[in-house]
Order: sequence, then C-alpha cells, then structure tokens
Amino acid sequence: ERYFAKHEFSARYLLSSSDCDGWLQSEILALADPEARKLWEGLQLGYTESQGLPLLRSEISKLYKGVEEDDILVCVPEEGIFVAMNCLLKKGDHVVCTYPGYQSLYQVAESLGCAVDKWQPDEDAGWKFEPESLLELIRPETKLLVINFPHNPTGSLPSVKDYRWILEIAKERGIYLFSDEMYRFLEFDPENTLPSACELYEKAVTLFGMSKTFGLAGTRIGWLATKDRDLYRRMAEFKDYTTICSSAPGEILALIGLREKDVIIGRHRERIRRNLALLDAFFQ
Repeated sequence: ERYFAKHEFSARYLLSSSDCDGWLQSEILALADPEARKLWEGLQLGYTESQGLPLLRSEISKLYKGVEEDDILVCVPEEGIFVAMNCLLKKGDHVVCTYPGYQSLYQVAESLGCAVDKWQPDEDAGWKFEPESLLELIRPETKLLVINFPHNPTGSLPSVKDYRWILEIAKERGIYLFSDEMYRFLEFDPENTLPSACELYEKAVTLFGMSKTFGLAGTRIGWLATKDRDLYRRMAEFKDYTTICSSAPGEILALIGLREKDVIIGRHRERIRRNLALLDAFFQ
C-alpha cells in the first residue's frame, strides 16, 4: 500500500489495477429510481446508522438466499477484514488462508500473533485449489479458514462440488470461515457463480462490496454478512471503534448501484470480454 501511495496516481501507465473502471458519479445518478433520487437530493450530511442504512442493508440482503437485513454489517471492505479478524482471532490461534492473495487476508492474522499456513493452488492444474491439499494444512486446533473465490490474482474458481466440500471441511471441524467474495458476479459465465458462504454455513462470514464487481470503489462501501448472531454483535461493537458509520453519500450511491446491478455488471462483463479479445489478438 505504501508503494501504491507513492506511484498509483502519478505513474503514466497502471497495469496492476484490481478493480473495474470506476463509474462517473453522474452516470450512477442517471440510473437512480425516483426513491433513490429523492434520497440523494434531500441528503443530510450528518452521521449515519452504524450498521448501515436500512434500505441499503435490505438491498444487499437480496444478493443472498436466506440472509436477512439484520445479518448485514456495512463497512469499508478493508475495514471488514480487520474487524472480523480481530473479533475471531487471538494470539496463538491457527489460520489457513488461500495464497497468493490480498495481503490483509493473512497479514492481519499474523499481526495478531496467529500461526498462518498458506493454501496454494496447483499451477499445472490451472491454478486449482485442491481440497485434498487443504486437508493436509488443517490442524485439530485450527480456528479459521480464509478463502477467496473468484480468486485474486489467479481467477481460480472451484466447482460447486469442490466448494461445498471445502465448506464441509470447516463445518465438520467447527472452524470459522471467512470468505472474501469481492469478485463475485464477475465470472465469465453467470452460471458458474457460487453460493455465498454465509448462505451455507452458520459460522461463515462473507465479505463483499462495491469496489471490484461494481466499479464503485470511491463509495468506500462494503459489508460483512453472517448468520452467527454472537459474532455479528461483536463485530458491530468493534466497528464502533473504527469508522463508527459509513459515508452518507456513499451509501446512497451504493444503493443505486445495487438496484441497477444488472446494468452495471453486464457492462463490466462486456468490457472484460472486449479486453480479452484485444489481448488475444495482440499475442497472436
């Protein structure tokens, strides 16, 4: 992050971006329905609800099956990792994490004094994360399994069968699961979209947000979703000592983006296909 701070906005070419092209605020507002437009025009720039705008949490819950508004905690995505890890882990705990990946997914646990084993994909098998190799890393005292699918940076995506097996490994052992799903819905084929971990396992925490799939990183809006009520309470209390609440304009822009997700995601998928075609032509 220190390297990015120095070069990201001054370098002539940026070839390391991990998100879709950002939308203009005017483009997002043009997509607003009458209710959202009214909210935007009458927006008061005071504090917002610490758990997140109820309308926003309700819209987020529609992305999942069997997940309610009260299972959603709105936060900055990076903050969500920090909050969840601090509420789940203590010094000496054992963690298994997909690797390579977003540094916070394993670094926060290491900074808390946890032992972290890195679950790496098989490059020769198309960067596949083999459930069998995961079993070799699990210990009797393992506290947390951290996964990231679709995977950054390899793009690896397990089959539904393998994915359910991975969750079953955690479930059988009572291991908490943190699932980074920041690239969900950007699969080349929508039929390959996996169920969210929070839909399938009570002790799972899902991370998602507006930064990657939606191209709205500047809203600084993400969320944690879990059905574990005790863990949810602890995370909400911990958040009182980080951001407390979200940006009022960011919440409304995120609400608009979610309500028009088919338009936004469809455009991003089309751009990805076009860019891949250009790369194909270049290398041929």
